Amino acid sequence: MSAASSLRAAACAAALLAATAAQAGRPCETQPLDVRSVESAMELAAATARRLDGTGAQVVVIARAGQDLGRYGLRYSHLGFAYREPGAGWRVVHKLNHCGTAEAAVYRQGLGEFFLDRLHRYEAGVVVLAPEVQQQLLPLLRDNQRVASWHSPRYNMVAYPWAQRYQQSNQWAIETLAGAVEPRAASRAQAQAWLQLRDYQPTTLRLGALTRLGARVTAANVAFDDHPNSKRFADRIETVTVDSVFAWLQRSGLGGAEFVVR
Repeated sequence: MSAASSLRAAACAAALLAATAAQAGRPCETQPLDVRSVESAMELAAATARRLDGTGAQVVVIARAGQDLGRYGLRYSHLGFAYREPGAGWRVVHKLNHCGTAEAAVYRQGLGEFFLDRLHRYEAGVVVLAPEVQQQLLPLLRDNQRVASWHSPRYNMVAYPWAQRYQQSNQWAIETLAGAVEPRAASRAQAQAWLQLRDYQPTTLRLGALTRLGARVTAANVAFDDHPNSKRFADRIETVTVDSVFAWLQRSGLGGAEFVVR
């Protein structure tokens, strides 16, 4: 890893250590969550913990439905890694965009905090990783500096999967998985090369020019300038989605079949 990468990892590790769940990755809203939303999140967290305990796994990929993405044929909006911590239950490590800005950081939270986010649907999607992948990821997820090694703070909700200008949350997760499994994938570019070799296939969103322009003008965390012109001007925006990651994990043998907790 380069000196610059080491400094970025150290800075992100510090952010992870200092993370406060009250603000991480949520819209900057002044209205607090209503009681029923909090109850639903806690009930989902408890149900998920019971199901995870029953798997015997140490590390899983876990997803939530924070937005309605049905018009794109997608079920979930965001994923992270949940891992078992002796004496502390299940913890989740994931990347979060703060307050709709163009910056993001990696955070460690409990299951309750992970679901406490004005969800569109109170359900969790889970894929149990293959035993050897769990063994390689577990020590990395517990290490603040290592888990930030493939993180880039410049956030873009629709970041191109094979570029390094930006990075979105689901993209950070699979690049981190690649770095854990392949020791030679010490940089984002090398992690992406490994993902391509393992046949990861991103989701293609059909977004017209007016939609792209409106999103770019009104949202600081949306950009399209990292996408190849040949695809962008053909209204083909490729990005990393939960649904594509779940399908790839099963297809590649890196994980099992998805199950849902409601």
